[in-house]
Amino acid sequence: MREAVILDAIRTPIARRGKGLHAVHPVDLLGQVLAALIKRAALDPVKVDDVVIGCVDQVGEQAANIARNAWLAAGLPESVPGTSIDRQCGSSLQAVHFAAQGVMAGAYDLVIAGGVESMTRVPMLANLTNGPGTPLTGALRDRYQLERGAWFDQVFGAEMIARECALSRHDLDCFSLQSHQRATAARSAGRFAAETVPIRVPSPDGAASWFSTDEGIRPDTTLEKIASLEPAFPGLELITAGNSSQISDGASGALIASREAAAALGLRPRARFVSFAVVGVDPVTMLKGPIPATNKVLARAGLAVDDIALFEINEAFASVPLCWQKVIGVAWDRVNVNGGAIALGHPLGATGTRILATLLHELERREERYGLISICEGAGMANATIIEHLPA
Repeated sequence: MREAVILDAIRTPIARRGKGLHAVHPVDLLGQVLAALIKRAALDPVKVDDVVIGCVDQVGEQAANIARNAWLAAGLPESVPGTSIDRQCGSSLQAVHFAAQGVMAGAYDLVIAGGVESMTRVPMLANLTNGPGTPLTGALRDRYQLERGAWFDQVFGAEMIARECALSRHDLDCFSLQSHQRATAARSAGRFAAETVPIRVPSPDGAASWFSTDEGIRPDTTLEKIASLEPAFPGLELITAGNSSQISDGASGALIASREAAAALGLRPRARFVSFAVVGVDPVTMLKGPIPATNKVLARAGLAVDDIALFEINEAFASVPLCWQKVIGVAWDRVNVNGGAIALGHPLGATGTRILATLLHELERREERYGLISICEGAGMANATIIEHLPA
């Protein structure tokens, strides 16, 4: 079987809802990332076999196959196809899986995987509330004792697993502060510079500006400020906006190839894919999936926890990585070392390749070997990936 390698992985700076990227159509947002990947590699775009893009709320401006629309909107060749997929918060990591697996199987030589979500312009759950009908059937409602019209609720799931793991409000808030502190330190040290590409933002007068800095990081936040926030919804005690991921806008992408194609194009492989895993768990509590996903991806790779230098566990809520760490037992100095979605934000469909870009660049900076990503997903799923940094 052929190896699949990563040639590049990039992301936009992540914007807060209604802020720096609110004027950018998600098709154009993704299109700028695709064009940047091509430009950075000095690549003839006609050589790309496919474009696989994760996007969760595929409705309105993100409907009708945003992968294809973004490629065309960027002025790239019509001969290159694209497809859009939804595995909830892990959508772009799943896009990476499909792209890399296609290379390994011989179906692709060169492929782009990525993701996009404009949560300003296409609100979360818009595909549930604006469409004709609902995915909630009587069978689903009866099996999981859901109220009529309800859907699986991640916020209440986050509260449930916090209680199950005996986490206090203080535990969650301390973790959130750490995320902001680590992201602040990473940004101040310039560690995000190589993975981010500035985005052109139009204005009504026809002029344009450039969006170039993550907006969600709060350098001046304190434990007292986070602890002062009220619970996110009635009926909750532990989960607040301060210990949850931020609603955000952003896009990300990775250029993936076979070793043979990379050599033919004169491009250096920066990492290789070692193993992949995807799991299902209880869709009500839903957020413990990274635990079995981590165990499964390690087993498939024939590796142990101690073999992994850096872990990235998506911070959908502080309770997710905290519960994961209680079971897996990894020291915090190897987990989310540059902060995560609580500080940076969580543009749903873009988060998987955002994390991949951050992990790739940090493995290179530290000259470490293996990195592991795992992401919890709505309705009780999770995926995980291990990559190996390839020194120059």
